[in-house]
Formats: sequence, C-alpha cells, structure tokens
Amino acid sequence: MQAKVGGHKSVARGLAATGPYLLLLPSALFLLVFFAWPMIQALLVAFQTKEGQFTLEYFRRMTGDLAFRDAVRNTLLLLVAIVPVQIVLALIMALLTLARLRGSTLFLYVWAIPLGISDLAAGIVWLAIFTERGYLNSWLSGLGFLAEPFSFLSYENPLSLFLAVVVAEVWRATAIVMVILVAGLQMIPRDYLEAAEVFGASLWQRVRHVILPLLRPSLQVALILRTIFAFQVFAVIVALAGKTMPVLAGEAYFWYGAYQNTNVAAAYALLILILSILNVILYLRVVRVQQEEVTL
Repeated sequence: MQAKVGGHKSVARGLAATGPYLLLLPSALFLLVFFAWPMIQALLVAFQTKEGQFTLEYFRRMTGDLAFRDAVRNTLLLLVAIVPVQIVLALIMALLTLARLRGSTLFLYVWAIPLGISDLAAGIVWLAIFTERGYLNSWLSGLGFLAEPFSFLSYENPLSLFLAVVVAEVWRATAIVMVILVAGLQMIPRDYLEAAEVFGASLWQRVRHVILPLLRPSLQVALILRTIFAFQVFAVIVALAGKTMPVLAGEAYFWYGAYQNTNVAAAYALLILILSILNVILYLRVVRVQQEEVTL
C-alpha cells in the first residue's frame, strides 16, 4: 500500500514538474513551424545564391535601390509620428472608458470598431475621404473653405500625403493599444487612486505619479507591439499613396511580387526584423531601468 502511495506521489511530482512544459508545447511548436522556420529560410534566401553560395549581392542591390533611402526615412518618420500619438490617444481613451462616465460603454464600442477592419479596407475608407472628390473636399467646399478640390494625396503635396497616412494609421490601430491599456488600468487597485485623491492630488498628479508608474508594464507591451506593426505598415500606404511614398514593407512586397526577386525581398524583410529587434531591446532596457529607479 505504501509503495502505491509513493508511486502516485512520484507521478504527481513528475506531472507538476513537466506540466507547464507540456502546456507550452503546442505554442512552441506553432512558433517553430510558422515563425522560426520561415525566418531561417528567409535568412538563407537573403544570403545565398541559387547555387548555395554565400553572397552580399542582394544587400548591395537593396541599398543601391533608388527607393531604399526614402523607404527607410519614411518608415522611421511614420514610426516617430504614429506611435507617440497612438499611445497618448489610447491612454486618454482608456482613462475615459474607466471613468464610468455616462455613455463610456458606447464610446468603448465605437473606438473598438477599427479592430474589425483590415488594413487594406481601412486604407480604402480613408481614400474615399481624402481623394479629390472625397468626403473631405466635398465638406470643405460646401462650407466655402475651398474654391476647388485640394489634392491631399498628390506627390506634389508630400506633407498632406504624409499626414493623411498618419491619420489613417492612427485611426486604424489605436484601438488595440487602448485595449492593452484598459487591461492594465483594470489591474491597478482603486485604493491607490482613492488615497491619492484623499491627499489632494489633482487629476494630472494622479496620472503622473500613480497611474503611469503602475501602468508601465502595459505601456511597454503596447510600445513593443505598435513599433513592430509600424515597421510593417504597408496596406494603408498602398491604398493612399501607392509607390509615391515608399516604405520598407512596401519595397519588400514590390521586390517579391512585381520584380520577382525573392532574394532582395528577403533582404528587406531581414532589415525590418533587425530594426524591430533593436527597438524591442531599447524599450525593454529603458523600461527596466525606470522600474529600478522607481523601486529604489
């Protein structure tokens, strides 16, 4: 009898030790098959010729491409313009959602609408707004602000084209940041906020000294995801600007589809991966240092 009990205990200990790994096994296999293996294949395609020889020729062709510098510049400018705006707007939206104001639930549903719209569909929606015969020109002309339609998406107006892409991308992807921040705000004990209010802290002081420090892990996740997605922005730009405004993801697509050169396309994809990893490391480092300073 004691031997059976001891055997059951050893089995239980074995399951307790291996159980977490068994639960993680399906996700690990999924990542291995659909992420790790394709990345390895893309790496080989970027560095190897058809004969299997190592070469840097495809990277030289990528950097020598006429659109390469513009693609890098536009991608970084979009990153700088979109991500901070989305974080600020998403934080305001999340705070309004949890403020329990009248109609806040309706606001949440309305703000979450872009989550159900694909990138290309969002670009087409905003194309209908910004085109010369679109809703914006019709509205401005009807109010008397414009005598003739303004070409918001023309290559002759690069600033308005850039701002149109920023507005469309902010509208499309701010909702996912809001969802992350709402989840983070719900984890903050209300006792902290009530105590700060009792001691006379203003709304800005509560946000700065209570909410933001406790929300930092969620902000870190939101920053990482939005930065990665900002490097991959493509469909909205294709719908609004086409080739007028080159970006890294767009150039990878054109080299793969239009130019039928998978090697240079893989080089672009590898560059996007490297930039994304560097930004993730930066966010992890900055947030970790700030957390240590707060705990001290």
